[in-house]
Amino acid sequence: MGKRLVHTPEGVRDIYGKEYASKQNIQKLLYDRLHSYGYQDIQTPTFEFFDVFSREIGTTPSKELYKFFDTEGNTLVLRPDFTPSIARCAAKYFMEERIPLRFCYQGNNFINTNSLQGKLKETTQMGAELIGDASPEADAEMIAMLVEALYSSGLREFQVSVGQIDYFKGLCAHAQLDEETELALREFISNRNEFGAQELLLGKKISEQSIGALLGVNSLFGSCEILDRALEAADNPCSQQAVERLKQVYTLLKFYGVEQYISFDLAMVSKYNYYTGVIFNAYTYQAGSAIAKGGRYDTLLEKFGKPAPATGFVVLVDDLVTALTRQKCCPAPENKNILLLYTDDFGSAVAKAKEYREQGYSAVLMKLEQPEEQYRKFADSNNFSKVICI
Repeated sequence: MGKRLVHTPEGVRDIYGKEYASKQNIQKLLYDRLHSYGYQDIQTPTFEFFDVFSREIGTTPSKELYKFFDTEGNTLVLRPDFTPSIARCAAKYFMEERIPLRFCYQGNNFINTNSLQGKLKETTQMGAELIGDASPEADAEMIAMLVEALYSSGLREFQVSVGQIDYFKGLCAHAQLDEETELALREFISNRNEFGAQELLLGKKISEQSIGALLGVNSLFGSCEILDRALEAADNPCSQQAVERLKQVYTLLKFYGVEQYISFDLAMVSKYNYYTGVIFNAYTYQAGSAIAKGGRYDTLLEKFGKPAPATGFVVLVDDLVTALTRQKCCPAPENKNILLLYTDDFGSAVAKAKEYREQGYSAVLMKLEQPEEQYRKFADSNNFSKVICI
């Protein structure tokens, strides 16, 4: 029983020492960039009513939620996704506000899944939401801010892949796909399973032109040149407008000077059904999946009673830290932790420690009772910058 108590459940882990100091430093670097754009902090509860993350909202599947009950019998869930919580909060406190709102946040979220594939069930996320602005300028601000935030964290080799969910939805609507078929096709497209998608569509009464357009989205990825190809392949006004929107956003991103980090992917879809327009993921090497995700969700707030367009993104902090560490470009946090060793004169030792603390150091005072080398090993493994004998 004793040995079991010191272990954590599957999918969660302890973080401490230098690793935790690095994680906190990266979070600060990200946060500083978000604050520089005028985004203000917001904190929502770790658990909410089940309806905030229900199927109707279009968020995490019910089977992946950690559900429990309060004393009144209400079904509650641990937060799996920040965006619905921010939308609920904005609808509650800013119902009559018509000027765009800018929020940023950080905290942990929880996904209850057995197919971990090396992923944690509890992860730290940091993100931003821009509510009340439907313009392409808002899309560009969000993407540019993400690029700058990732760069400020120490990352250098990465790409933000930009898509438009309305492009795919327009093709599906033009082909008159039913909801079940569209969802199945979305899964195949998301997994780049062209054979599965082809088999699915050939079994339906769909024109060859529509089948060709739907299967062709898998080849529509790369630099801005693919937008012209996507426009030619678009067989409906919705998809055409989606491409034009991407062209507008790309033009605006050039003003930010971040175009070198931008690519496009018209086959990009998301498991979150609340996305309505421009969507994007950030990728880097030494990371198994996207380290950041975002997009436009113009109909989500309406479900909480406040019709308002919105866009946002989330950085998966743990995955970003892992990538930075593996790439050996993790920025070293400022370390002002010192270990002060004294022998007999406790009064002088306290005075010296106070002096260091007033200079901004974090000073730990210890009596020298073991070989000095033992303390130096302790300091090295517990995030002290130096050991001082006084």
